[in-house]
Amino acid sequence: MQRTLIDISPGQAIGFCLAVSLFELLTYMASDLIMPAMLAVTLELEADARHVPYAFNLYLIGGVCLQWLIGPLSDRFGRRRLLLSGCLLFGVACAATFGTSSIEAFNLLRLMQGMGLGFVVAVSYPALQEVFREADAVRLMALLGNVALLSPLLGPLLGSLLLEWLSWRTLFLGLGLAAAVAWLGLYVCMPETIDVMRNDGQQQAPVAFNARQVGHRYLTLLGNRHFLYASLALGLMSLPLIAWIGLSPLLLMQLLGLSSREYGLWQIPIFGAVIVGNLILDRLLASHSLTRVIRIALWPLCLGLTGLIGTALSSTALPLLIASLSLYAIGLGMSNAALYRLALFASDNSKGLVSATIGMLSIVVMGVGGSLIAAVGGADSLEGFALCAALAGLLCLPLIRRFVHLSKQPDLAPATPEEAR
Repeated sequence: MQRTLIDISPGQAIGFCLAVSLFELLTYMASDLIMPAMLAVTLELEADARHVPYAFNLYLIGGVCLQWLIGPLSDRFGRRRLLLSGCLLFGVACAATFGTSSIEAFNLLRLMQGMGLGFVVAVSYPALQEVFREADAVRLMALLGNVALLSPLLGPLLGSLLLEWLSWRTLFLGLGLAAAVAWLGLYVCMPETIDVMRNDGQQQAPVAFNARQVGHRYLTLLGNRHFLYASLALGLMSLPLIAWIGLSPLLLMQLLGLSSREYGLWQIPIFGAVIVGNLILDRLLASHSLTRVIRIALWPLCLGLTGLIGTALSSTALPLLIASLSLYAIGLGMSNAALYRLALFASDNSKGLVSATIGMLSIVVMGVGGSLIAAVGGADSLEGFALCAALAGLLCLPLIRRFVHLSKQPDLAPATPEEAR
């Protein structure tokens, strides 16, 4: 059975996946690799320490601000040229950070770097769904999740080690050069999926770009409750992890006085747990429907968040906080790729626009939610963070319940033997 939906060689398919993986990894490394140095960045640029979570939230906002346009443009002009443009923008913004001299310029470049994440979400994700069959596409999304998690898993520790010999400016220059390698890989290996005849006899025609029609399509999509529940749930279930990424430098290094290396080591159990969750997802896909996988994943996710509440109300020892976050992270790793796939196909609208809307809604939830958690005291104490993060994460439950209730997918619909291979 042909493993891809369009005619490309196995080598080109592998090269495409590797190039997308590298680009996605770099978009996260641009944040996580530098997090151990953020206090030094604010000191060198003579800025207040409040810019540490602020710069991270700007990065998330950058991932949102163009997605509404990127998705429809990729539906019209094709995924390939849009992703190449996004990779180029990201690389230039990283390299330009080498010469920044003010916190304002630094934050502006963080916003531009975040736009690269928008291209990953709005262009590369639907492209993968259009190149590969369902079971393979879900596995690849989970694999990409693992690759992306190498950044928060190893980025802080690697950053703290590299900063013993290199400056934070040099790290950004290195990210720019690595982005050039990713661009070359995409240029050589990325196939076009728009206006191309597929092996199943279907052809996804270009969708004409008209601002009024695009606005109408967005409004129609936002009126789809099934889709809206899944997209908002994706943001809320990831919010505790995103809040931890943004606030952990302040909580661990400034509040507890840990070194940058100790800060990096405490990240490993949490992000390693997400990878474990993704590996469990891969094993479940052969015999369980996506909705069934999500139901199973809610057990560790909810137990971990409940553990955070218990930890906050008792004595918030750091090991207990990390253990609760790790248990929650296993559930997140099991459910994220499955819920994304169901959200993407909850509407018959063009997948570029649907993917862009998923990205915008989920990142807005994470960005606004992370800022609110910081504003109400989540950055002031471990107790405050644990309580706020847990309550925010649990808000995804009613949305997931409604989504699963409305889902038309049968509860037990295993993948076919060919798809499960």
